[in-house]
This record gives sequence, C-alpha cells and structure tokens, in this order.
Amino acid sequence: MKKFFEEFKTFAMRGNVVDMAVGVIIGSAFGKITTSLVNDIFMPLLGLLTGGVDFGGLFYALDGQHYATVDAAAAAGVATVNYGAFVQCIVDFILVAFCMFLVIKLMNMLWKKEEPAPAKAPRLCPYCRMEIADDATRCGHCTSDLTK
Repeated sequence: MKKFFEEFKTFAMRGNVVDMAVGVIIGSAFGKITTSLVNDIFMPLLGLLTGGVDFGGLFYALDGQHYATVDAAAAAGVATVNYGAFVQCIVDFILVAFCMFLVIKLMNMLWKKEEPAPAKAPRLCPYCRMEIADDATRCGHCTSDLTK
C-alpha cells in the first residue's frame, strides 16, 4: 500500500499535473468572468432589443391550458415543455462563445509573437554550387580552393 501512495505522490507532483490543476482553477475563474459578462451585460442588452422578452419563462403546458408561469403549472401538477429555457441556453452558449472569441482575439493582439528573422541564404561553392560553411576555405564537396 505504501508503494501505491508513493506512485500516486510521484504522479500528482509531476509538472504537467500541477500545470493542469492551475489551468483548471484559472479556467474556472475565467468562466465566472465570462458568465458575468453574458448575464450582466449582454443579456440585459438583448432583453432591451427584444422588448423585454424573458426566454426562460416561455413554456407549453401539456394539458392544453394556459398558466401564467412555469411554477403555476408545476403547482397544478401539469407537465410542461420549457422551450424557453432551451432557447435561453442556446443564446447563452452563443454569447459565451462570442465573448471567448473576443477575449482570445484581444489576448492575441496584446501578446503578438515576434516573427523570427528570415534565415540567411546559405553560402554556395562557386564551382560545384553545393552548400558550404561560411568560414570554409575549401569546398568539402569538390575540394576547390575558396580563398581566391
């Protein structure tokens, strides 16, 4: 049993496991920021554009009667199809995906990678046209003297 725990300790303390744990924690915090951005900023704007329609409250009572809310239908013991909640989830997904796209695009702009300098053209032997070292005095392919 001791060997088992030693193996687990070795596994858990490897760098990639710790890095993954940090990534999950940061991802969780980032998810909260994204959810807040969607729920607190974009959804009220979307509600304003749609005339205050609350998608989450749209439903169909399976008994054919009309109820004011999903809770009223549930209190009456009626099954409902909550299509509004489904639409709300789709809208949330699209907005979260859009926010993630914008954040990643912004991060890529801020941490723009410098392009490596173009590689220097190789030095070629004037006689056989094979590549040679820059400091060579004789071609290693055709043995021509390069000091001339």
